[in-house]
Amino acid sequence: SEMCIRDRGGIVSGTIQKVDSKAVYVDLVKATGIMFRTEGIPGEFYRIGSRLRFYVYAVEKTNQGVEVYLSRAHPYFVPAIFRFEIPEIGEGVIEIKGVARLPGVRTKMAVKSNIEGIDPVGYCIGPRGVRVITISNELNGERIDIIPYSDEPLQYIFNALLPAKVLKGEILPRRTAKVYVSEEEIPVALGKNGQNIKLAAKLTGWKIDVRLIDKPEEVIEGGVAE
Repeated sequence: SEMCIRDRGGIVSGTIQKVDSKAVYVDLVKATGIMFRTEGIPGEFYRIGSRLRFYVYAVEKTNQGVEVYLSRAHPYFVPAIFRFEIPEIGEGVIEIKGVARLPGVRTKMAVKSNIEGIDPVGYCIGPRGVRVITISNELNGERIDIIPYSDEPLQYIFNALLPAKVLKGEILPRRTAKVYVSEEEIPVALGKNGQNIKLAAKLTGWKIDVRLIDKPEEVIEGGVAE
């Protein structure tokens, strides 16, 4: 069963057979999968008999047989589902360049196209958003931001802060970027509980310092994330 798991890009489907305070046990036909509570999506309810998809993050051979460790909170679960659902990704036309995730809340995923004239973001979102909505629904309503990847660090940071509109930015030492936005864009740039700026920093691997364009010297409360 190990090979078939790997072939599927880390994704398996199974039926929930038992739930206790420590874990959710999943019937994968050839093996039983174990999803520890910490690997579940916060706020998601696991009902016996319901069928779900999971990310396989480890497989171990024990005396009892094969133990398959499952997750729905793993950051790689999201790209694995996209790979599964979107043929252009499987074919290598579109490449996933990075992912940052707050399970059950929000994910940012960066994509690029390897073929001239193909819009990678559009393909992932799908007509009228159908592809991204389907995947979001499968993740208990998690919001998924699809970000255009850029080799230019500053441009990548601007993209990662979307839907906020950044007016300008500068690269500083120690992998830090200062970016400037208008007053009404501050709440969007930071996001609820700082989600947007934190995920953007995680996605790009840069420390991001968001400032007000009119008060460039002032540090904003919650405006710095690494």
